[in-house]
Amino acid sequence: MRSLKLIFDFYLDASVHVALAVVSLMGVTFDLLEAPWDFSLMGFTFFGVIVCYNFIKYGVEAYKYLIVSNVYHKYIQVFSFLSFGFAVYFFLQLDRDIWVAIGLLGLVSTLYAVPLLPEAKNLRNLGGFKIYIVALVWVGFTVLLPIMDAQVPLDWDVWIWFLQRFILVVVLILPFEIRDLQWDDENLRTLPQVLGVKSTQQLGMVLVVLFFVLTFFKDVIHPYEIVMRLILGVVLVVVLWSHRKMQGRYFASFWVEGLPILWLLLFWVLNGLF
Repeated sequence: MRSLKLIFDFYLDASVHVALAVVSLMGVTFDLLEAPWDFSLMGFTFFGVIVCYNFIKYGVEAYKYLIVSNVYHKYIQVFSFLSFGFAVYFFLQLDRDIWVAIGLLGLVSTLYAVPLLPEAKNLRNLGGFKIYIVALVWVGFTVLLPIMDAQVPLDWDVWIWFLQRFILVVVLILPFEIRDLQWDDENLRTLPQVLGVKSTQQLGMVLVVLFFVLTFFKDVIHPYEIVMRLILGVVLVVVLWSHRKMQGRYFASFWVEGLPILWLLLFWVLNGLF
């Protein structure tokens, strides 16, 4: 049992779970577009997310962003280097138009962790910006890149998707901000710091309703989309009001972060049944 727990903890700590979550949202976008999955794009995204998140979590604190002293972190670092190699391999399989979009998203991700100038702040530490920058990058990878890959025009429905995905990611981040309230620097000005926990939960409820209602503003609605978004919305509401559970070791890092994976599985189940 102890070995299984060590493997599970490494799975979470090495950002494999969050990488699966991002790829799952990308898969949902491909399925809603009724477009074939581009496994090169998804492979790059999976390994790229591992590298990016591990760098933000461990590399920023390392000496010259590279030398870590913790043995456990060294294992994660080796895993990240291997993931970087796979990310490069899949990146080279992609079209050059997508390279440009990835480059811009990668630049934002880098500035999120590393300041542009030695005495400047990174984007993560700019008060109040953290949650929106993360949501913007997730939207870029999970909506913009699949749309570019499928060569779908940026019509009204696509902009609705952008907005819905942005709202979804913001709501998914709220439990983490509530959990980390007691540890976060006051200068971060996270929503729980500014609004308080209860008001943040209420804001999350409003965003969940907006996430669902926006579906009806689309010109074309996928047959399973209303049911999918309704079920996810209900789950998100339950999560937002599980305040005490948010302090648990795995509630946010596994269950909340795993909701995109469950959402993709739900899509497959509905597709299989009907």
